[in-house]
Amino acid sequence: MRIALIGQQEFGKAVFNAFLKRGDEVAGVFCAPETPGSRPDPLAAAAQEAGIGLFRFASYSTNEAQNALRGLNADIGIMAYVLIFAPQAFVKIPKFGTIQFHPSLLPAHRGPSSINWPIIMGRTKTGLSIFRPTDGLDEGPLILQREVGIGPDDTLGTVYFDKLFPLGVEALLEAADLVVSGRAMETPQNEAHASYEGWVLDRESHIDWAKPAGQIYNLIRGCNPQPGAWTTVRGERLAIFDCRKRIVRTFGEVRGRKLGEVVECGSSSFTVLAAGGFIEVLRCKRGEGKKVAANEAGIEAGTMLGT
Repeated sequence: MRIALIGQQEFGKAVFNAFLKRGDEVAGVFCAPETPGSRPDPLAAAAQEAGIGLFRFASYSTNEAQNALRGLNADIGIMAYVLIFAPQAFVKIPKFGTIQFHPSLLPAHRGPSSINWPIIMGRTKTGLSIFRPTDGLDEGPLILQREVGIGPDDTLGTVYFDKLFPLGVEALLEAADLVVSGRAMETPQNEAHASYEGWVLDRESHIDWAKPAGQIYNLIRGCNPQPGAWTTVRGERLAIFDCRKRIVRTFGEVRGRKLGEVVECGSSSFTVLAAGGFIEVLRCKRGEGKKVAANEAGIEAGTMLGT
């Protein structure tokens, strides 16, 4: 089949390579414009290296962008990690329209941080959806879905890179075949089960040590490696990444301690008291520094975090 690929980053590149590997023709690639000072986009670099036409528009609502897609005479459009709004006037141009990847079991977790939120909320499963893009955000009819488990110690990184990333590439190939062959079943999303969450940014990733330790642990997992759940130490930002949790079993474990206090420093970690449990920090980052092992962060027992 002849495809137009709209996407970016490593996921877009992996999808690009997968279609090429099995013998499909990539007629052209659409990527977001390059930001000054940013690293080259992997998908854009791959398209250039392969000698395939690369288009970089700030908007897909313009005649210029739509004429570029129209000129490719593509059978199908493939949206693989797209943050620019694509109107119906754009996505309907290919002969069989366009399909889009979303890393959640739609209609649950619509929105841009759809991998973070199920982990933060303590869910035990998530998944991916391939759907028809509409003018509503992640609201189009479903073509196929795949479910994955979220283990008790999974992080954003493990759920995405180990599970959703490879499964998503396979799902886009399968869905494209279904659509082009006329075998695709398109199912409207059940709005009764729909949910939308926005970006996980500074406010959402801030650690409140008065919250239950389990909730804090889920927040840290859901923000690891990005954006990094954070607190402060002596007024300086402290982002926490790898960690472990354990519950408080006796009053003696917390007698005389305060929530947010570093109660212990070990050879490779430090441990913080939260409501009903402890967070053992294994890897963190102070201020604008690098991620380091917790014992290298210069934090001593008795230090109060979050003040």
